[in-house]
Amino acid sequence: MLNEFLSAISLGLLWTLMTFGVYFSYRILDIADLTAEGSLTMGAAIAAICIVNGVNPFVALLLALIGGMLAGLVTGLLHTVLKIPALLSGILTMIALWSINLRIMGKANIPLLRVDTVFSIFSDLTGISKNYSVLIIGFLFVVAAGLIIYRFLGTEIGCALRATGCNGGMARAQGVNTDLMKILGLMIGNGLIALSGGLIAQSQAFADIQMGTGAIVIGLASLIIGEVLFGRSTVSKAMIAVVAGSVIYRLIIALVLKLGMPANDLKLFTAITVAICLWLPSIRSKLAQRSKKGGRNHA
Repeated sequence: MLNEFLSAISLGLLWTLMTFGVYFSYRILDIADLTAEGSLTMGAAIAAICIVNGVNPFVALLLALIGGMLAGLVTGLLHTVLKIPALLSGILTMIALWSINLRIMGKANIPLLRVDTVFSIFSDLTGISKNYSVLIIGFLFVVAAGLIIYRFLGTEIGCALRATGCNGGMARAQGVNTDLMKILGLMIGNGLIALSGGLIAQSQAFADIQMGTGAIVIGLASLIIGEVLFGRSTVSKAMIAVVAGSVIYRLIIALVLKLGMPANDLKLFTAITVAICLWLPSIRSKLAQRSKKGGRNHA
């Protein structure tokens, strides 16, 4: 049971980077970007094909990050230059990435057995088991990404990015190039998602063309669970919510599987979880209004 618990936390940390990417598009830019499902697979595909061809695993992760940013660039250009709605832009890029990812991989699945990964290298250097190496490296990547994002969002460009998602008209009135900010935000978000895909592929020792299916729902579930529990009123709270939500979601999945839920029902369970979490703020608001009315009537 302890190993399953540690595996769930480790996987949750790796998926946290993906949730950071969803946070950029969904919360900061207020865009439901479906590119995520293709960019996660792209990150895994680039990392896997590079590693099997002898590229250093850390360099492979950097190339995966760049690939994801290029995918976000395409979505951003479709939306800002061609004026295609953001949702449709993401769908178009996601569909195109299916074929591109197959071209990159050359086949539907690439095993990463008996090759060096960031986790095996760390295990060899420290002498610890792979489970703990995934946990430690995942934690280090999450801390580094969280700190960089926190500092970035406090810069002038970061504030312009947040203003674009909050009120595009007001941001343009203040001289912000909102189209550029949207492209930048989508590039950063998809870069983080692809980086997550590269790490997940190395952790699971394979890359598969189906890896990204349902990724956006998983990212939203993790994000919303964290926000319900920890809030998102400040950037620091949002960062904590992303990390905690991703880990808690994986722990919930591990628990329901342990209790006997069929693996085929996980997508349904995730969809129901997201719906409930989206409903909770509305319930809280109604309860708060009733309590205020009750207080006035009592007075």
